[in-house]
Amino acid sequence: MPLADDHRVLYQAFLDQELTEWLALLPEQLAKGLDRQRHGDLPMWEKAVRKLPPLPAEREVYLDQNTVRVDMALSDSQQRQCFNLLRKLAPWRKGPYSLGGIDIDTEWRSDWKWQRVAPHLAPLSYRKVLDVGGGSGYHAWRMVGAGADFVLVIDPSPRFYWQFQAVRHFVGDADQQRTHFLPVGIEDVPARLGFFDTVFSMGVLYHRPSPLEHLQQLKEALAPGGELVLETLVVEGDEQTVFMPGERYAAMPNVYFLPSSQALCHWLSRCGFSNIRVVDEAVTTLDEQRATDWMTYQSLADFLDPDDPSLTREGYPAPRRAIILANRDT
Repeated sequence: MPLADDHRVLYQAFLDQELTEWLALLPEQLAKGLDRQRHGDLPMWEKAVRKLPPLPAEREVYLDQNTVRVDMALSDSQQRQCFNLLRKLAPWRKGPYSLGGIDIDTEWRSDWKWQRVAPHLAPLSYRKVLDVGGGSGYHAWRMVGAGADFVLVIDPSPRFYWQFQAVRHFVGDADQQRTHFLPVGIEDVPARLGFFDTVFSMGVLYHRPSPLEHLQQLKEALAPGGELVLETLVVEGDEQTVFMPGERYAAMPNVYFLPSSQALCHWLSRCGFSNIRVVDEAVTTLDEQRATDWMTYQSLADFLDPDDPSLTREGYPAPRRAIILANRDT
């Protein structure tokens, strides 16, 4: 698909889904999300993706395996060109991908998270899905691989937008144009939309200074009876345990509230969700989040106390993540 058709395909998808109210907002949202003044490297990312060479029509695309993989016959020069251009989009944080024989070993083994989530989901076949803060779109491709009819990634990062478009260049039309990316945040989703069958919010809640507002926004995006998939940092404790770190947590800025799983279930109940259940909770390991050749900056190992990895370098409990599912009341 020529990249000049990016927005045309997105507009057509919104028309097909009868998202007419949101469709009217797309020109302004795209202009803001891809404003070159937002990030000095944005023109470089765009240029890198647009310089990816035309690829063979014959390809095998696998969206239902741990690695989002596209197999095709590339010449040595084509593969070198693609490799160098994909490297310009680094750091790659969510994956893994294998594109034309180029293996992108991302910071996160996002397939491990998917393996923890997928067995508990309502079947995604034919569902309309919103992936909030979806990064480069790894999980979105997996959602389509699981049969989702329409998947929309929203993430305000223009780097992630162009990483998604790079993967799209390799995937082509193999997903039947069911996977889309809009560079906005949850606050840009029209209020009381009530449209999506499944909404994912993974790795977002702890960055929100008003977590209950975020939960309400997620709820309003869901159709009645729809399923929320919430993954976030938590701490050990009871229904009343909520931890607020200082200026940084595991070197991350803008980390606000870390509730216990029980407290988070209580929040969801107060926000009007039902059928609330914790399906997974575990400390993040150094095998799941780490520096790689495609993400050469510091990673989790650098953010923990070198003498006691059960603590962050600030002295807080090491990252623990929970996955909670709930439904919007009908």
